[in-house]
Amino acid sequence: MNFGFLILDFRLSERRFVSDRLAALCGLLLSFLVLELTIIKPASAQTPFYKGKTITMVVASTTGGGYDLWARLAARYMVKYIPGNPTIVTQNMPGAGNMIGANYVYGVAKADGLTMVAVNPALYFDQLVGRSEVKFDWAKFNWIGSPEKNDIVHYIRADAPWKSIEDLRNAKEPQKCGSTGTGSTGHYIPRLLEETLGIKTQIVSGYPGAPDIELAIERGEVFCWSPLLATYFGREPYRRWHKSGYVRVMVQTGAKRDPRLKDSPTLTELMQQYKSPEPARRLAKVILTAATLGRPIGAAPGVPADRVKILRDAYAKALADPELLAEAAKQNWEVDATKGEELQALAKEVMTQPKEVIERMKWVLGRE
Repeated sequence: MNFGFLILDFRLSERRFVSDRLAALCGLLLSFLVLELTIIKPASAQTPFYKGKTITMVVASTTGGGYDLWARLAARYMVKYIPGNPTIVTQNMPGAGNMIGANYVYGVAKADGLTMVAVNPALYFDQLVGRSEVKFDWAKFNWIGSPEKNDIVHYIRADAPWKSIEDLRNAKEPQKCGSTGTGSTGHYIPRLLEETLGIKTQIVSGYPGAPDIELAIERGEVFCWSPLLATYFGREPYRRWHKSGYVRVMVQTGAKRDPRLKDSPTLTELMQQYKSPEPARRLAKVILTAATLGRPIGAAPGVPADRVKILRDAYAKALADPELLAEAAKQNWEVDATKGEELQALAKEVMTQPKEVIERMKWVLGRE
């Protein structure tokens, strides 16, 4: 018997046995790693970012106004459509015609998707004309959406001495109107009426918000204001004022007369009647575009794209929610939503204006 061959064969068998055991052990380790990747990693990845978080909705105006009311309504329904069902709290941060709130969200709040801002859409005017107070770039906000598109009305207390546009054009003493700041309708609409129709106005600026102007009108401090059409028909005291004839709408900015204001002329009609010069008409078109942006909601630049998408999708779904629509209908609010992507494109477009338009805008938005 060849014992050398037997020893060699035994040693080869031993090596194969060890090799097989090592292969089995490696296979077991690989299986364990795959199991960890497929079970443990996805479990953490599936935890929504917004779970357990609190989102702050900064409203850059006072409580009780249209921007405030719409922001609160949208916030209540957005939480239903944000994965993780976070809490949304509303914080009013009024001042400087919405500038304080906008500056805060743009440059102070963390760009983590946990802060949004409800802001006046005409605030970009102040950036266009180069105001030093502006600490934001309108086109770089991450726009989430807007619940409506709007027109503007200019009204006067019915017991004021001016009963018609002709009265206003020929008045020896200018109408005295309230305003929250230079980027607000209460400031730029009276200035635009002077630019296009020659109507003089004394603007009283610095009111914190719409309710303060309305109280000032009742007290006789001022006699006129220029709110959004949706505000005029959407809440008190305007429903009561309109029904009782307490105020008179002198002009509206829509392309055609609102059926509820069939006796109030449009600015376009009046510009044709009084043969306003072409530069004034071009300026009116640029300025009135702001109202069509409605009541926009934005977030700071730098928010991760996936979180921006979550907020945009949640906002769009909230505005289509049957319960929200029912609440809006009870308030006589018309929902005509604009998605965030469209607002983003419009924001870039409006920030590109020719020099001559900007120069006239500087006067329209000028301080008193």
